[in-house]
Amino acid sequence: MQTDLKNLKTELKLELQSILSYWMENTIDTKNGGFVGQIDYRNNTNNEAEKGSVLNARLLWTFSAAYKISNNKEHLETAKRAFEYISEHFYDKEFGGIFWSINHNGTPKDTKNQIYALAFVIYGLSEYYSVTKDGKALEMAIALYQKIQKYSYDAVNGGYLEAFTRDWLPIEDLRLSEKDANEKKTMNTHLHIVEGYANLYTVWKDKSLLKVIIELLETIEKYFINTETGHLRLFFDENWVEKKDVISYGHDIEAAWLLLQCAEISGDSTLIENYKKHAIQIADVTKDGIDSDGGLWYEYNPETKELMAEKHWWPQAELMIGYYTAWQLSGKQEYLDIVFKNWDFTKKYIIDKEKGEWFWGINSDYSTMEKDKAGFWKCPYHNSRACIELIHRI
Repeated sequence: MQTDLKNLKTELKLELQSILSYWMENTIDTKNGGFVGQIDYRNNTNNEAEKGSVLNARLLWTFSAAYKISNNKEHLETAKRAFEYISEHFYDKEFGGIFWSINHNGTPKDTKNQIYALAFVIYGLSEYYSVTKDGKALEMAIALYQKIQKYSYDAVNGGYLEAFTRDWLPIEDLRLSEKDANEKKTMNTHLHIVEGYANLYTVWKDKSLLKVIIELLETIEKYFINTETGHLRLFFDENWVEKKDVISYGHDIEAAWLLLQCAEISGDSTLIENYKKHAIQIADVTKDGIDSDGGLWYEYNPETKELMAEKHWWPQAELMIGYYTAWQLSGKQEYLDIVFKNWDFTKKYIIDKEKGEWFWGINSDYSTMEKDKAGFWKCPYHNSRACIELIHRI
C-alpha cells in the first residue's frame, strides 16, 4: 500500500505540473490582459469570449496554492497576473462587489453580484495573501466578506441569499447557471461561502469571522445535509422551504471533505466530530454513483429514477479527496481502493494526454464531451486541488 501511495503522489505531482503548464501556455491573454475566456475541446482559442469572475478567482487560488508546493516563480507570477486583473477589471470600485463577467477587452458585461463569485474571489485572495503578504489582497478579501455579511446574510432566517444587482438591490434571476433552480438559498453557494471564509480565517484571525464560520457550518448541517439519505439538499426559498431536486454526486463528495476541513479550521470540536460522521456517511451513499469502471456519474433524479449518464471532470477530482478523507478517518481499505480505481479511470478517459489538461468529461459510450477545455466553468481548481490535497495528505 505504501508503494501504491508513493506512486500516486509522484503521478499527482507530475499531473499538477502538467495542468499548470497548460494554463500558462494556452490561456495568457497577451492582447487584452489577464486570461482568455474560452478554449474549446479541440484546443481552439476564442479570443473574443467573455471572461468569467469564477474562472479568474479559481486561477488566482490555483496558482497561489500550487506555489506553496512548487516554489516555481512562474506560478507566483501567474497568480499575480490573476490578482492584478481581478483588482483592475472584476472588482467594482464604485459599489464594492465583483462583476459576474466582463467582455474580452476588460469592460464590464454582466454586473450582477452573484455571491458565489464573491466567495471564490475571497478564497483566491486569501490564498494569494498567504504566499505574498500583499496587504491589498487581504484588504479586498475583508471588504468583500463585509459586503456579503451586509447584503446577503439573512438576519431573520439565517443563511445567505444568492444574488443582487450591481448596486446591491434584489434581482429576479438568482441562478448560477441555466440548469439551476431559481431559488434564494442554495447548497452550492453556502458551501463556497464557508470555503472562502475559512480560507480567509487562516490569514485573518478575526473573532467575528470565526463566529460567522461556526454559524454557517451549523446552518449547512441543519438544512443542507439530509442525514436520513446522506445526500445534500440543494435548493431552498428564503424561509427554508426545500425545492426538491437531483442528487449531485460531485457536490456530495466535495462537501464531504471540504466541510470537514472548514470545521477543522474553525477549531470547534463538536462541529469537527459531526462533520467527520457526515464525511463517512456521504462517502458511503456516493458509492451509488460510482460506475464499474471507477468513474463517478454526474447526477441522479430520485423522482424519475433517471441517471444523467455523463462523467464530468470535476466530480472525479472531488471523489479522490473525499474517499481519501474517508480512508484517513476510518482506516478502511475499500475507500482507498476507490481512490486508486478512480485515478486509473481519470488517466484513461479524462486527462487529455495529447494536448494537456482534462476534458470536460465523457458520455456513457465513452465518447469525449464536446465542451470547453477552458472557460466560464472549466477551471483548473478542482483537478489542481485534488493533486495538491493528496500530495499534502500522502
